[in-house]
Formats: sequence, C-alpha cells, structure tokens
Amino acid sequence: MSKRPNFVFFMTDQQRADWLGCAGHPVLNTPHIDAIASTGIRFENFYVASPVCMPNRASFLTGRYPTLHGLRYNGCNLSTRANTFVDVLRAAGYRTASIGKSHIQPFTSQAPIHGRPTNNGELAEAWRADSGNYTMEEPAQYESGGRFEIPTPYYGYDHLDMVTSHGDQCLGHYRQWFREQSHKSGNWQSLHDPANELQHNYSCPQVYRTPIPEALYPTSWIRDRAIDWIDSQQQSTEPFFTFVSFPDPHHPFNPPGKYWGMYNPDDFALHTRFEDHRTAPPPLQHLRGMFDRGEVPPIKQTAVMESEQHLKEAMALTAGMITMVDDAVGAIVDHLKATGLYDNTVLCFNSDHGDYLGDSNLLLKGCWARDSINKVPFIWSDPVTRDIRNTTSTALASTIDISTTILDRAGLNPYYGIQGKSLLDVINGESTDVRDSLLIEFNDSGNRMGFDTPARVRTVQTKRYRLSCYRDQDWGELYDLQNDPECIDNVWDKPEYTQTRQMLTEQLLSHMMHQMDESPIAKRLA
Repeated sequence: MSKRPNFVFFMTDQQRADWLGCAGHPVLNTPHIDAIASTGIRFENFYVASPVCMPNRASFLTGRYPTLHGLRYNGCNLSTRANTFVDVLRAAGYRTASIGKSHIQPFTSQAPIHGRPTNNGELAEAWRADSGNYTMEEPAQYESGGRFEIPTPYYGYDHLDMVTSHGDQCLGHYRQWFREQSHKSGNWQSLHDPANELQHNYSCPQVYRTPIPEALYPTSWIRDRAIDWIDSQQQSTEPFFTFVSFPDPHHPFNPPGKYWGMYNPDDFALHTRFEDHRTAPPPLQHLRGMFDRGEVPPIKQTAVMESEQHLKEAMALTAGMITMVDDAVGAIVDHLKATGLYDNTVLCFNSDHGDYLGDSNLLLKGCWARDSINKVPFIWSDPVTRDIRNTTSTALASTIDISTTILDRAGLNPYYGIQGKSLLDVINGESTDVRDSLLIEFNDSGNRMGFDTPARVRTVQTKRYRLSCYRDQDWGELYDLQNDPECIDNVWDKPEYTQTRQMLTEQLLSHMMHQMDESPIAKRLA
C-alpha cells in the first residue's frame, strides 16, 4: 500500500441496506453496484450515526456524532470551523471534488417548523454566531445566469458541482445547467410545470411522472460531471478523492424515461405489516390513527402510513430510480477503467440513511428506530484486495468509521476528536470486528409521530439486540434480533429480558459518556 490511492465514493440518498441485488433483493437489479461488491467487501451490519440527511452527512465528513459536530437535525449547518477528513486529504496533496448532493448547509430559504422565537439578536442562542457564510446551498445563489462559484475549499473540497433538493426539481449548479440546456429548446419552464406531468395510473401521493427526459435528469448530470472530473485528473501526479452523491432514490418517486415502467408494483411485497406487531409502539399507533382518520402530515417529508397498493407503487418506482443510479455508477467505473485509473482507485458505495418503504405499512423516515432507516449499504472495493471475491462482513460499523478508514488507507493521521474506528483490518481480512456495539442518534426539529416535543432518540445496536430510549417517555424498545429478526415483539418489559435490558442500558450510558468533545486537546498542564 505504498502508493497513495485515488478514491471514488458513491453515495445515494435514502436507500435501505437490503435494496441491492448483492444484498439479496428478490426483484431489484443492480449489476454494476453488485460488481463493486464482487471485487471487494460488503458490510452487512453497517449503520448510520443518525437516520437523517444533514446530520449523517456531517458525521460522514467529520467522523463525529451530531452531538459533537453540532448539525443535529435538518435545517442547521456544519460550522465552517469544523475540520473534515477531506481537509486532511487536501492538506496531504489530494485533489478533492464533490459532485452532486452535499447538504451540509440548508438548501431552502423556508422558515423552520419548530416555531420558536429568534429574538434577542446575538443573545438568542447559547453560542455567539461564527463568521461562516451558510448560504452556499440556498436557491438564491443559483438564480442568476452563468455559474455560481462557491468559495473553496468548501469543507475540504476544491471542486464542486452542486445539486440541492430532490427528484426532478433539483437546484444548484444542476439547475443553472438545466436552464441553459432547456432554453435551447425553449421548454425550461414547461418541463418543471406540474401541469405537464406525464400520464400514469399510480395513486400514491408521493408519485410524480416527470416530463424531464433521462439525459436532463439529475442522475445523468452527476454521472457526466463525474466523468468530466475523472478526465481532468488523467495528467495529474497527485491522487484524488471524488465524492459522487446522487439525490435519488429519495422521494418524490419520479424515475424518468424507461426507468418509470421498469418494475411492476405487483412484483413487490411487504415483509412486516402493522398487524404483525405483538404490541405496536406509540409512534406506530399514532400513524395508524392518522391513517384510519384519513389525515396526512403537514409536510411531505414526514413519515406516513400508506395503503399496500401505494407502498408497492413507491417500491416499484424506487427500484427504477436505484437502477438508474446503478447504470450511472457503471458508466463512471467503466470510464475509470478506460482511463487507466481503476487499478489505483478505491471504490466505495454508501447511503446517507434508509426509508421505511413498506416496513409496518410506513413510508419515508422518522423518529421510530428501525433497521429500514438505520441500516444502509456500505461496500469497499480496494485495488490491493480485489482478488477477494464476494466477501461480506458481519462487523458492526458506522458512518463515523468511514473517514477514519479512508485516512488510514491514505496513510494519514486523523485529528483529535474524531470518533470513528478504522475498518481496514476487517477489509484486509485481518480482523472480524472493531466493536461490540454502536450508537445511533436521532433528533427531530419539530413535534411529529405523536410526540409532544421534538423527539430525542438514542439507540444502542449490537449484533443480537437493539435497544432504543425515547426522551421523557415511560416506554422504550428492546428487540432480540436472533429470535425476532423482523422486530415485531418488543421485549422491553418482559422479565426474562431484565438483565439484557440492564446490560444494554449500561452500554448506552457508556456511549453517551463518550459524547464529550476530546478536541481541543489541552495546551498547558493547568
């Protein structure tokens, strides 16, 4: 491992761990991502630091939990004072690029849903504001013609092709390019007008059949910009780190062109239904009550219970969106091979969080802790170990481990305060585990799923058990994954699990005690 490798890191948005062909999905076809797994290692027990876009993406960059890096829920920002592993790579001579969705600053200009007053100016918060500019991903920056140049380095990235938002309504540099391309044919506004939705027979509320052709869809633009970046690196003597981040398969469910009808809803099935639960936990009961009363959440990003037909429609279109991403990944990998860069490039595939996507009749994501939102794909294909075929690992691993592992592979030391563990020994077959348990944080920004205040959830995950505690609640959840893999029998109050609950509670307490910032290190004895 003497030669510093390149890295191409693929990330999708809101993709469950079991929604890949190589993970055993019975319907979905992902041959190109499967090919990466066949030349590397796929982690079967890989969990997010937080099952929410912005907090987990900040944990990916910093190797730290939301409690420490400060981006605790959507709508906040990662302070520009924060170091990232990309900063460390850049300082060591790596050429760095982020292509696609970043989402470590807010990408809307809308007011938050918490409704709390922001009076007292500089004294409204516990901390004074820092000097960072946190408007780099907001829509206003991309309204003018030409291209908005983001000041760099941007959290370590020197090159950015920015995509914000989701579906066919993405903004950022993509939107500036889209306007330019569409103006040539005079149809820029009409392609984004909901009145021009293509005809379809689906009824799921989150479904939309976009008139935007495949070639102009965000996934295609990200693919092409990534290929352009790879081309620009052929003559460089320095290695590169490239983050390629797709906004799909996040809702709305709107795969373009041939990807729309690629899968049939009738081919999909729900594995766990509301009725399967021995005793449904309060958040699930709350959503069932809303469903029975015909109520819908006030915003489209909130978890919701849907009919089985609606869920199958969402599944089929999610599969189409993932297959389009898979084709884009294949094109990028093929270009690495064509340019001779593949043989010194580590390939990674990951997602920022999952989606209930039919789990207990739910759709989207929320504070109720489930594998469907907490467990995500993580694949590592290394040129040094590509002779290992179809390897899987059951090691418990977390989003916070990615940064430490990449720095370790590049031969670089992490900064003080990083919380992840390097997975290189597992990747190289020299170890089977790096930890016995891990922590998952969830912090809501508003009152949802029946909670009177924004939910605060802490989960401790082991290979056999999952324990989740909800702030200020007189109930909790404990599942025995060995005897109950679908997690439908909450054993929190069962006497035979009293010692297990105590042991896991102590582990959770230990994890919480580790949420003290070890940075900055002391400068003097006292």
